Amino acid sequence: MTPIDNIWVFFGMAIVISFSGVMMPGPVLAATIAKGYRDEKAGIKIALGHGLIEFPLMALIVLSLGFVFEDERIMLAIGLVGGALLVFMGVKMVLERERIAVTGKDSLPESAFVAGALTTSANPYFFLWWATVGAFLIINAQEFGLIVVLAFAVVHWSCDLAWYAFASFAVFRSRHLWTPLVHQIVFGTCGALMVLFGVYFIAGPLTDVDW
Repeated sequence: MTPIDNIWVFFGMAIVISFSGVMMPGPVLAATIAKGYRDEKAGIKIALGHGLIEFPLMALIVLSLGFVFEDERIMLAIGLVGGALLVFMGVKMVLERERIAVTGKDSLPESAFVAGALTTSANPYFFLWWATVGAFLIINAQEFGLIVVLAFAVVHWSCDLAWYAFASFAVFRSRHLWTPLVHQIVFGTCGALMVLFGVYFIAGPLTDVDW
């Protein structure tokens, strides 16, 4: 990709790319939906937990250490550990969907902030995105100076915040329309998605490694 030399075009592209990434279905969104049933502000807390992992990662890329996440062995380790964690949480949510539907308490960590950090750190493709597309955006931002790099970091995370806040708000406000069956389907689906993503995250790095 060719670096962009117009700062406004750069930020426009950064916002579009950021939203296209955050709106893709994934474990963080599944956690947001599950937590949003009990707390309309869960998305904000999820985004804060997500930022706890994301901001230091951006700092590493600024320090030119982003190449670390292109190492097959590191991605394999992240995929195996992170995938196993997602499978565990997902299976637990599927098996306990009836209890969750009654109590509204999911099988994720009680804190939405912790759930956001865990589901983010368990996603190897989050790191891969930052090692590729994200790294390009940060390198491009560096052409404009450190202030623009900081502004980009805030703008990108704000896209995460806006989407997850909207998702949890929408779930919370519509929960009165959910029947017990809908409750089970929603939580069962969120759990199943986590299992699927977990299996995918385990299998992906395994097949990519040159044995």
